[in-house]
Amino acid sequence: MAHGKKYLEAAKLVDRDRLYPPDEAAELVKQTTTVNFDASIEAHVRLGIDPRHADQMVRGTIVLPHGTGKVVRVAVFAQGDKAQEALRAGADEVGAEDLVKRIEAGWLEFDIALATPDTMGMVGRLGKILGRRGLMPNPKAGTITFDLDRAIREVKGGRVEFKVDKAGIVHVPVGKSSFEASAIAANLVTLVDAINRAKPSGSKGQYFRSLAIASTMGPGIRIDVPAALAAAAA
Repeated sequence: MAHGKKYLEAAKLVDRDRLYPPDEAAELVKQTTTVNFDASIEAHVRLGIDPRHADQMVRGTIVLPHGTGKVVRVAVFAQGDKAQEALRAGADEVGAEDLVKRIEAGWLEFDIALATPDTMGMVGRLGKILGRRGLMPNPKAGTITFDLDRAIREVKGGRVEFKVDKAGIVHVPVGKSSFEASAIAANLVTLVDAINRAKPSGSKGQYFRSLAIASTMGPGIRIDVPAALAAAAA
């Protein structure tokens, strides 16, 4: 793929043979943003696991200390008092059977779906629609819960789910180019620590193969994983 002039200029600032500590990488990712909007910054973590084996699956949720910078639209499946709790906590859409029917008819204007356990009988009908888009409520992701007040505040405030893909890579947003470098670094360190804690019992050999961050359409910057883990421990 041929890269544009801005990308090539930005790429000159990055030493491809170097592993950067998180704080330096965070400064550099801001300098190498090539677009004229508030670019997202993503971490890409390659793990030494085989996700085809159930005992090597890596997934979990974390609350990033500085959020993602993204406005998160939350749909909640709840009824009665729980529906009122969801509205008070700031949910964008709340419903039960009526919300299921809207989604069956094609409405999908939300980023995260939460559900109370008692609504999962009806939400289950949406498996094909929501599952394909990674929106299906799931107890492992903390999106099936009666504690809607806490769950909504967390997802609006920066809770993200991480899950290894078929290639053994985890992709997670860790901020925006408008963030202070210290906030990007803190989010990145929090993510690395959470992935390290989620290391599966079936994992053999080197767990972290590589770690890089990049802004939207910007060059990748390789991170020193031991330095990130040390920063998390500190």
